[in-house]
Amino acid sequence: MSLKKMLLRRIAMAILPGLASGYMRLIYATNKKIFHLPENLPEEPIIFAFWHGDLLMQPLLYPKVRNHPHGKVMISNHFDGQLLAKTVAFFGFEPIFSERKHPTKLLFRALRSIKEGYDIGITPDGPRGPRHKASDGIVLLAQKMRVPIVFFHCVPSRYRQLQSWDKFVIPKMFGTLEFFVSEPIEIDALSFEEASQQIEEGLMRHAI
Repeated sequence: MSLKKMLLRRIAMAILPGLASGYMRLIYATNKKIFHLPENLPEEPIIFAFWHGDLLMQPLLYPKVRNHPHGKVMISNHFDGQLLAKTVAFFGFEPIFSERKHPTKLLFRALRSIKEGYDIGITPDGPRGPRHKASDGIVLLAQKMRVPIVFFHCVPSRYRQLQSWDKFVIPKMFGTLEFFVSEPIEIDALSFEEASQQIEEGLMRHAI
């Protein structure tokens, strides 16, 4: 990596997460909010799942379902992932970083975090897609730990959508943010294929 690129990355790492978190709060503050929340959310750890393209407003939804937020998020350990980790840290989340050479370490770290009482946030189609296709990790984690899954959605009335692989959604100001949090589902008694299908169907219910 060139010296110039390293310098630009350091500047971006120092500035962008703060700007991004401020923008997220601005969007939240300038929109009307409608919440559809579950009636029976367990106090024990949950996996909260959302598509990668619906990521932006989820850190502001999580405190609505937990009186005492205690969550970590699974993030790929590359430059974009490190930017994301610093951004969500402004909302009280800790990252669980993956390693390309040792992907199973991510699962073990998530398992340990659940045992410690943390909720775990996952984008089942992240970090590279394919879009709206659940990866194996969420099924393995939920079945291994017998942890329920809760689906998070944010449906803005006004937004723009990037031409990225995940069609990333950026809400605009002065509209309505409609948030959906599903009742928890348990998949430990399902086959792997049935579990993946149920996860994808749940996440597609309010997908843009």
